[in-house]
Amino acid sequence: MKAVLMVAHGSRDQEANDQVRRVIHNLNHSLDPALLLELCFLELEAPGIDQGIANCVAKGAEEVALIPIMLLQASHSKIHIPNAIDQAKKKYPNIHFSYGRPIGIHPAALEICQTRLEECGEELRNPDPKAAVLVVGRGGSDPDANSDLYKISRLLWEQLDYKWVETAFFAVTDPSVEEGINRLIKLEAKKIIILPYFLFTGVLIKELERMVEQLKIKYPDCQFKLAGFFGFHPNLEVILKERINEALKEDVRMNCDTCQYRFEASKHTGHHHHHHEPGHHHDHHHNTENHHDRDDHHCHDHCQHGESQHHDGHDGQKGI
Repeated sequence: MKAVLMVAHGSRDQEANDQVRRVIHNLNHSLDPALLLELCFLELEAPGIDQGIANCVAKGAEEVALIPIMLLQASHSKIHIPNAIDQAKKKYPNIHFSYGRPIGIHPAALEICQTRLEECGEELRNPDPKAAVLVVGRGGSDPDANSDLYKISRLLWEQLDYKWVETAFFAVTDPSVEEGINRLIKLEAKKIIILPYFLFTGVLIKELERMVEQLKIKYPDCQFKLAGFFGFHPNLEVILKERINEALKEDVRMNCDTCQYRFEASKHTGHHHHHHEPGHHHDHHHNTENHHDRDDHHCHDHCQHGESQHHDGHDGQKGI
């Protein structure tokens, strides 16, 4: 039997975890019934990744493909999940494991962004000449993930008719959301649409909602809108099915399962995600990224290279 284990991040916000479960439930109906589909979380929610793998094995899986339900390549997909797979290979030597890739820069993801802009009342082909879009990501110290968000913003700018499509981050790195807003105000934008590049709701989305209300008070001469996150858009299912098929065929263009540098970087992560259950909490601004970001920057050029050059027709620039 073949199994697919979807690996979500996990959230302190139970609504976010429930949304992941709903997506996987809907996805299950469109997959081969002979395929076992399971869900696990890296942290803050059960089952953890070790238990998720154990569940697949207990149900008779002889092959397990792990798929990260994550937007961009960063420490979780580069180090934590591959480390868990390494441990599982030792524990279950007769089980074949394969590893898929995150959503990444994908045409269907850009279409989701455009849909969310339209839903908040924007005319994408005839926008207000003083309107700007601020794409907001979670942010981290992994240069690949941060630079990919800039690429996504640029691709949106190329596809849309807005004068400005800028990038900002909620945490860890700069420019911050406030800095992004200040820049657009100085550029004389009179309407700013904040587009959260997040999969589901959660603590940060709800903080963004509060922030927008504060911005309306602070900048009364500027109109602010908050677009929706990815959520239950049909394209999300399209992307996840594509990632599943890649992993099952072992046709993944990019993953870190065989990255020689990952083993060195993992020595400095400070903690492991092999046993995260609901009782295991830590600050989301964890030091894993801070300790290994230099390693990732040094060694994962090949990963970025794999994403941008060894892509198929679905992951190119304008072909995106």
